[in-house]
Amino acid sequence: MSLIGKEVLPFKAQAYKDGKFVEVTEADFKGKWSIVCFYPADFTFVCPTELEDLQNHYETFKSMGAEVYSVSTDTHFTHKAWHDTSETIGKITYTMIGDPTHTISRNFDVLIEEEGLADRGTFIIDPDGVIQAIEINAGGIGRDASVIVNKLKAAQYVRNNPGEVCPAKWQEGAATLKPSLDLVGKI
Repeated sequence: MSLIGKEVLPFKAQAYKDGKFVEVTEADFKGKWSIVCFYPADFTFVCPTELEDLQNHYETFKSMGAEVYSVSTDTHFTHKAWHDTSETIGKITYTMIGDPTHTISRNFDVLIEEEGLADRGTFIIDPDGVIQAIEINAGGIGRDASVIVNKLKAAQYVRNNPGEVCPAKWQEGAATLKPSLDLVGKI
């Protein structure tokens, strides 16, 4: 069953952000756009490249009214240790959520049960706490944060312009479509 159009399920977790441990719940995903990126584990290989790419785009996400959260099944203590020992991860200023109970990973249907790790799942959540976009990659396939930026722009456009949709390869400022009987068979 798809999670698109579903509200984020309740959870409570500890996270690492700006040198502090903080509590995060599903309520933190409301009132603004949220980008939630699950990854398998700290101290790995593809994961730091993705998390650094998210950090490199973090100011863009914030300028678009979105907050970024990374999530793995590691603890918040492990996130801090990784942050303190890795030059790449040491740059991160967004929230790194620990999910050692696997609650959040199960809620988002990305938990690999037999491994106790999360798939590479990316979720765009609207200000109402409703999931608008999902992408899940195999463990060896890293994500590109610029693609997430473009998906967020499209999600925001559709939300702000009822009755319009964004076609394939849509870029901000490009033409959109207004689905109607007149368009059927003409695209």
